[in-house]
Amino acid sequence: MSNEENENQTVENTVADEAPKKTVNNIISTVLGLKEKNPKVFFGAVGGVVILLIIMMMSGGESNTVSGPVIKNLAVGQRYVLKSANAYDKEATVRLVSVPGTIAAYDDTEEADRNGACQHIAQGTPVSILELQDAYGKKNAYAKVQIEEGECKGNSGWALSIDVQ
Repeated sequence: MSNEENENQTVENTVADEAPKKTVNNIISTVLGLKEKNPKVFFGAVGGVVILLIIMMMSGGESNTVSGPVIKNLAVGQRYVLKSANAYDKEATVRLVSVPGTIAAYDDTEEADRNGACQHIAQGTPVSILELQDAYGKKNAYAKVQIEEGECKGNSGWALSIDVQ
């Protein structure tokens, strides 16, 4: 390239760089002029943009539902396994009680309570359902289960139906 061609390219690049700057400056001067001449319209437009942004941020994803453990349609006489719906720990146990509804009433801070006879059953233990009980407006909220395997085989107790999978 010759020096003359370099100078022509530099002039063209300078003109190309100034065009967007002029456009931005025109937009800014128009907006500031609107602010001076008619502040109600200016601040109304700014408020409208802010409201649109808030609506877009709050709209979120496609689904408005929270997924979680679901109570299966349990049937008396069928075999299932115990699985704690609220625990991620593989070593967590499922509590069996003698009367439905007393699950929330126990205090597990005592060590003796943890070592009671067949009260805390390991997850994955096969059970069969003997009876179902409604509670708090929910159908089949509790299930009376009989343990089918392990050292507590043959024992029965009540568990939350959501813990029977």
